[in-house]
Amino acid sequence: MDPSFHLQPATNHNSTGETGGTAVTAFVFDIDGTLVDSNDLHVESWDRAFRHFGKSFPIEALREQVGKGTDQYLPEFLTPEEIRRFGQQLDEYRSKIFREDYLHKVKPFPEVKRLFERIRDDGKKIVLASSGKQKDTDYYIDLLKIKKLIDGCVSGDEAGRSKPAPDIFLESVDKFQLSRNATLVVGDTRWDVVAAGRAGLRTIGVTCGGTDANILRAAGAIAVYQDPADLLENYKRAVCHL
Repeated sequence: MDPSFHLQPATNHNSTGETGGTAVTAFVFDIDGTLVDSNDLHVESWDRAFRHFGKSFPIEALREQVGKGTDQYLPEFLTPEEIRRFGQQLDEYRSKIFREDYLHKVKPFPEVKRLFERIRDDGKKIVLASSGKQKDTDYYIDLLKIKKLIDGCVSGDEAGRSKPAPDIFLESVDKFQLSRNATLVVGDTRWDVVAAGRAGLRTIGVTCGGTDANILRAAGAIAVYQDPADLLENYKRAVCHL
């Protein structure tokens, strides 16, 4: 792994994951682009859905907004009047074609299960927090074979507004009684970083979803790794970033 990819570890830490007296007790993971390689597939499904309703946008513009839920995604491209007129139908159509044509193509990133086993062996909680729908979250949990390793999940169906609003992370904190000072979020987009920050949580970024490390750092990520395998390899360093 390229050591230049990472921020320098925080000072005054030890092998128990403590920094200045604060021990990491929980990780909250995004799913799409963080644990599974799905971002480009979401972009393709959005492109098809918009075109189906007579709208066309540059692929790069669609990719920039990935990580947001529909409530935050559509206003970037449609007028309020268009959203009122066909926003719900577009969302339903996109969800349908994603499940039918793309979901089976999603692959896990390497070492997710081993990373989760390492975290659980270390006595820490694991929560999943996704702007996606609960059906998709359940599918990914089965795909990753991590059901017995997580404490639970919060999907876009449970929270009010999706990322970059903080609702999903606030719900995660409340539902699983997490300490903000001792919890690390792991996400792949700037929207994950911004949403977590608004919830009072710190974020470790991963670039496997396609976002440049500098963008994640500029959004507020306290460290950046390449993917779950890189995070596993540097686990002791990661827990010391708090």
